Amino acid sequence: MRRNLWVFLLILPGVGLIVFFMIIPIIRIILPTFFPEGSFSLELFQKFVSDSFYRTIFWRTIRIALTTCIICAIFSLPVAFYISRMGAAKKGLMMSLATFPLLTNTVVRAFSWITILGRGGILNNLFIRFNMIDEPLKLLYTEGAIIVGSVYLFIPIMITSLIAVMENITDEIQEAAQSLGANRLTTFLRIIIPLSMPGLIVGSVLVFAGAASAYSTPMMLGGNRNMVMSTLIYQQAMLLNNWKTASVVATIMILTSYLVIFILNKVAAKMNKFES
Repeated sequence: MRRNLWVFLLILPGVGLIVFFMIIPIIRIILPTFFPEGSFSLELFQKFVSDSFYRTIFWRTIRIALTTCIICAIFSLPVAFYISRMGAAKKGLMMSLATFPLLTNTVVRAFSWITILGRGGILNNLFIRFNMIDEPLKLLYTEGAIIVGSVYLFIPIMITSLIAVMENITDEIQEAAQSLGANRLTTFLRIIIPLSMPGLIVGSVLVFAGAASAYSTPMMLGGNRNMVMSTLIYQQAMLLNNWKTASVVATIMILTSYLVIFILNKVAAKMNKFES
């Protein structure tokens, strides 16, 4: 009993902070959207769904988040596997290099992509110098620019999530697969990737949630013509002072994120059941 009391006292400050600074604000955002006039109503959500402008922004956000997640997974799998097979000293160095962009502010990283993708940026100047194009391409303020910036922003998270799992895949598993006739590529695709699914799912959840809720990168690289849900919330709340619509958008973002997390967790549970 005394031990349980001490455990309760130790976790109480952390639980209190989570409740006060996260759960209560979320509840205060969500409840007014379902009870706009004091009684339960879905009128605000019906207006959102019926408006083609809002639907376009919603699907653009989902498309950008999913594309970012897929690209991060494709590029992170071989990199994480390569790092996981290094010695302790080299692994620490490579992980430091992989996570180094996280030490830089997101606004600074977005500005770096502006200098690369702008009409007078590095990429367009290279294309013109090598006579690949006659006039600058519109690379900035596009959906593709948001995806590029988001991939650069969140790929370190995917890499670290995969390394943590791939470190536990022993060399004996690869040797057994190769002794049965599988080459290195087949071993990677049919053995390493399935065994890395827990880390891939965790990384996908983090990348999707981060890409769907990111603000500075879509704002700076996408502009007003490629608005996403996070920039829509800012516009409705801070510029138009329309807090009801902003709350609806925030609620839809929260519910969508939890739905994706729920689906990925179900996939992970089924895969673990299959492996066992």
